[in-house]
Amino acid sequence: MSAYTTRLKLEKQVSGENSGNWGNLVNYVLNRIDSTVRGYVAVSVAGSANVTLVSNTSTTNTSEGADDQVHNKVIEFTGALTGAIHVFTDAVEGDYTLFNNTSGSYALTFANTGHAANGVAITQGQKALVYTTGSTIVDVLAGAGLATLTGTQTLTNKTLTAPKIGTSILDTGGNELFLLTATGSAVNQLTYNNASTGNNPTFTASGDDTNIGLNLVPKGTGVLQGAGSALKIAGLETIWIPASAMYPSTTNGADPQQVETTATRPDMKVLDYDASTTEFAQFSVAFPKSWNEGTVTYQVFWTPSSTNTGDCMFALQGVAVGDGDTIDVAYGTKIYVTDAAIGTVEDQQVSGVSGAVTIAGSPAVDQQTYFNFLRSADSVSDTFTGDARVLGIKIFYTTDAANDA
Repeated sequence: MSAYTTRLKLEKQVSGENSGNWGNLVNYVLNRIDSTVRGYVAVSVAGSANVTLVSNTSTTNTSEGADDQVHNKVIEFTGALTGAIHVFTDAVEGDYTLFNNTSGSYALTFANTGHAANGVAITQGQKALVYTTGSTIVDVLAGAGLATLTGTQTLTNKTLTAPKIGTSILDTGGNELFLLTATGSAVNQLTYNNASTGNNPTFTASGDDTNIGLNLVPKGTGVLQGAGSALKIAGLETIWIPASAMYPSTTNGADPQQVETTATRPDMKVLDYDASTTEFAQFSVAFPKSWNEGTVTYQVFWTPSSTNTGDCMFALQGVAVGDGDTIDVAYGTKIYVTDAAIGTVEDQQVSGVSGAVTIAGSPAVDQQTYFNFLRSADSVSDTFTGDARVLGIKIFYTTDAANDA
C-alpha cells in the first residue's frame, strides 16, 4: 500500500505496485510540486466561521487548483467577513504568500490546525510572507523594518535623500500640522536651523534671489504674536498732529484759539480758518527710519462754528529737507479733502481719508518734512459759511521695516 510524504503528501511508490499506473501517479506528484512551488488559489472565507483549507494527497490532487488549497504557494482570501475568523492550514512545515483581500473590517488569523494561538493576523488589504514550523506561523517580514505604503511605521536613523512631501504633514493624532502649497518654478524657500545650548533656532529665507523677505500672513482679523503678545510689523502707521502743534503761517495764518464749551468741560485748542479767505498753518515731522519715504494721506478733525451745513474744503502739501538743504523751498502739490458740516456747533467732525500726498524734494532717512495745511475758503467748492475750527489732523504713512534699527 502506498505511503505519502509528510509535508506535500506526495505518494511514495512501493516496489511492484501500481503496475501500468505509474505515469498517472508521477504526473499527480508533479502537479502537486508545481502547485506548491508556483500555484495560486483564491479561497472564499466569507462569513464569521473559521475555515480549514482543503488538504489532500497527491493522488487526489489530479490537477493544480482548488481541489487541494493547502498545497499552493499563493493563497488569496476573499469574501465579506461578518466576524473575526481563523484560517487553518496543515500542522506541518511550509511557507506561503498570503493576501487578505476580504472586506467587512474583521480580523483574519492564519494558523496551523490545532494551534490557533500561534497564528499570524493578516491585515485586511495586506500581503504577507509566512512560514510554518508545524505549530507556529511566523511572519517573515515582521520586525524586518520594512516600510509599507499604507502601514503605520516609525523610521529611525534613516536618511531620506531629496524626499517629496505631499500637501500636508500630520501630527501623531492624524490632524493637519502643516499645509504645503507648491509654486511652479520656485527658486526661493525657507530654511530651518536648530541651535546649540544658549542659542535660538532660526527660520531663514534662502534661495536664488539676492534679497528675500519673509511673508507671515494672519487669517482674517488674526494678528502675529510672539510669546502671546501681538508683534509689530511693517505697514500703515499714524501720527496725530493736534492744532496746538501747528503754527499759523506768517502770511494769511489761521487764528489759534482756546474755545471753552462749558465750564469744567473740555476746552478746545483749535485753529480757526476763515470762511472767505484762504488761511494756512504749518508743522513739521521727522519721520522714523522705518518710513518707506513714499506718499502719505491725512484725515481732518474739526468742529463748525455755525449751524451752516455747507462743504468745507481742506488741503495738505509737504516738502522734505535734508541736512545741508535750504529750507526756503516750495511745497509739493496740494491734495484736497472735503467734509460737509453737520450743522451743530461744537460737534466734532472727522473727514474721510485724503488721496495720496506726494512729498516734494527727495524724502530720505534723517530728513525733516514740512507741511502746509490750509482751508481753501476762496474755492467755489468750499460752501461752509462759518469759521472751521480745526482740532488736528491724522497723518498716515507706511513703514517697510518693523523698527528703526
